[in-house]
This record gives sequence, structure tokens and C-alpha cells, in this order.
Amino acid sequence: MKFASTLTLSALALATSAAFAAGEPVIGLITKTETNPFFVKMKEGAEAEAKKMGAKLLTAAGKQDGDTAGQIAAIENMVSAGAKTILITSSGDAIIPTVKKVQAKGVQVIALDSPFEGADALFATDNYKAGVLIGQYAKAALGGKAPVIATLDLFPGHPVGAQRHNGFMKGFGLPAADAKSNELSKDPAVTCMADSFGDAAKGQTAMENCLQKNPNINLVYTINEPAAAGAYNALKKAGKEKNVTIVSVDGGCQGIRDTAAGIIAATSQQYPLKMAAMGVAAGVEYAKGGKKASGYVDTGVTLIAGKPVAGVDSKDTKVGLDLCWGNK
Repeated sequence: MKFASTLTLSALALATSAAFAAGEPVIGLITKTETNPFFVKMKEGAEAEAKKMGAKLLTAAGKQDGDTAGQIAAIENMVSAGAKTILITSSGDAIIPTVKKVQAKGVQVIALDSPFEGADALFATDNYKAGVLIGQYAKAALGGKAPVIATLDLFPGHPVGAQRHNGFMKGFGLPAADAKSNELSKDPAVTCMADSFGDAAKGQTAMENCLQKNPNINLVYTINEPAAAGAYNALKKAGKEKNVTIVSVDGGCQGIRDTAAGIIAATSQQYPLKMAAMGVAAGVEYAKGGKKASGYVDTGVTLIAGKPVAGVDSKDTKVGLDLCWGNK
């Protein structure tokens, strides 16, 4: 876990104390990792909004997706440094006791992207809807073929992973749990379910394992576009890439380029910059007026498709590239 600032923690605490004396709100942003383009763009959005609104932004990240220990340490460090609002993309429910502890001290905690129990508010994509959109597209794209599905999921128990997976199942017309469930829905049409941790290398390994279980897979759902890229590499290595439809969620620039190239058939684009900017604005409002954010705010999702299919609304990859995040 690293702070984006070059200051030591003790110097950071002194700097933020001085900032409070000057009336400058201090806001913390904690992401799951610092390398995923989604979180890079989220940080950029938070930095820009903080500069515009005259706030001090502290940033930190876990070492990898699932690093709740790193996130817990970041929460404690930021509160010690004077943050009165913490914006966090949760890596898991292990953070909840620490969240409750800092909330009892008057700190506002806002979930970005990933919901968790006890957050004061959630600014996020409707991940269930994102899954529904790609499920509907996949159903139409298969054109009546019997589905032989592999799902490359996040990891067990995470709400974002469950919502996207179950939304995909719902959109495809298979039995699916609702958006409140953290359990992954199953059906005989899904011949392989594997965890990718949203990582390209792990996604490739997961897809290779799925092909060993069933070489006739013709549809792959992936938790995000890095996992989709890994799945494609495995399919290409096996000589099967031309006969398999891959759908995903994210809308990063590389993912949209992969959609334009036919690697991914369609992806649901989300907007991390907007999440972060709204979170910073809510932090400033709390610091200046004492009003906490509350409830869920949908930050939007758009289906981006390489080729349109009848009966499913989508935008083309040009629109996707105009709105994407990451390295353009």
C-alpha cells in the first residue's frame, strides 16, 4: 500500500492539520489497486475535483484486489492525518469494523463502485444492469445456438462479482438471483465457473482450465476486460478464438479497442471519473455544512458493441473510445 503523496505520514498529518486551520477539507480516496486503469482514472477524477473545490486529497491503494488489510491500514492512516471523508472501493467486508470505528468518530465513509454494509452512501455503476446488458447481447449474438458457457468471475462473495454474474444470467434468460445476492447463480448451460480476480494472467489460466473441462464452450462471460483479454489469449492458443463470443464489463480504453478488434463482442461501460468526482464533492459538502451523503447514486452504464444486434440497444466503439478511461 502506497500513499500518492511523497510526504511521510507524520509530515502528512502536520500538513493536513494546517489545511484544516486554513479551512481546507481533507478527503481520502482508497482504491483496490493503483495499477488498474479503472482506479487510475478514478484517482484522476478525484484529484481534478479536489483541486477545483479547494480540498486536500489523500490517496492509497491495496497491493492487489482483495487486499483488505492494506485498505484498513489506509483508512486508519488517513483519519489520523485529518480526513473527515473516506471514499473507498472496498476489497471485502473485512473493512467494515474499521469503517464503523471511524464513523463513530464523525468520519463520513462513501463506497465507490463496490457496495458494503454500513457505508453512508454508494456512488456506483448498477453492476446488475451492466450484467443484464451483456447477457441480452450474448443471447442475441448466439442466434439460437445452444449456449455452452464459461464464466470467469471475480472471487467468491464479492457483491460486484455477484451482481455482474447474476445480471448476465438474468439478461441471457437463465435462472438468476437478484441484485442483493452475493451468491453466483448456476445453470447446466454454464459448464465452467472459475475465479479470475479481474486479472489477465489469471483469466488466461481460468479459461485454459475451462477448455479442459469442456472444449465446446461458445460463450464466455468475464468480470472485466483484463480477464476477457486473458480468456481470448487462451482461446487463441487453442485455435478456438473465432468460434467463441466474449462479453465483459468495464469500458476502459484498451477494452474498447479490444471490442473494436473483435476480441470482445460487447462490454458494459462504466464511468469511474464521475464516481470519484461526485464523492469528492460530497466530502466537501460534509466538511463545510455537516451534511452527509446518503443512499445509492447510479453513475451510469452504456453497452458498447463491436457489431450491433437486433433488439438490443448499444453504442458503437467510436462512442466508447470517446468516453473510455485509461491509456487512450
